[in-house]
Amino acid sequence: MPDKPVAFIDTNIWLYALLDTGEAEKSSRAKEVITQTEPILSGQIINELCVNLIKKADFTEEQISQLIEALYEKYPIIEMDESILLDASQLRQEYALSFWDSMVVACALAADAETLYSEDMQNGLVIREALVIKNPLV
Repeated sequence: MPDKPVAFIDTNIWLYALLDTGEAEKSSRAKEVITQTEPILSGQIINELCVNLIKKADFTEEQISQLIEALYEKYPIIEMDESILLDASQLRQEYALSFWDSMVVACALAADAETLYSEDMQNGLVIREALVIKNPLV
């Protein structure tokens, strides 16, 4: 059993932790969430993270490759499959989530995470009595 709580971490939290956004408090909170939990993420989160780092921080392909390798080495990564995609569809109907958010939530549920940290989703929303969405940046 892990010493730290297991949590699924959305893209924006990773971005605040990795980039100098000029928002020191949000950056500090994001880093705290990552270091005080056992983070889980998905291939989708890695994709979104890489796109944003290339666009916003001019990451080189070498830096992107190093980041991808480091994330796969250090954290569990949930990959999309048929059951997750079908569950995402059901979640869109149940909770009126966006397409992309429903896939993040479906991956978090598939990983048995109890908490999903995200700045973009409804803070405090409980999904299927199993997953709580928390915005650590408020």
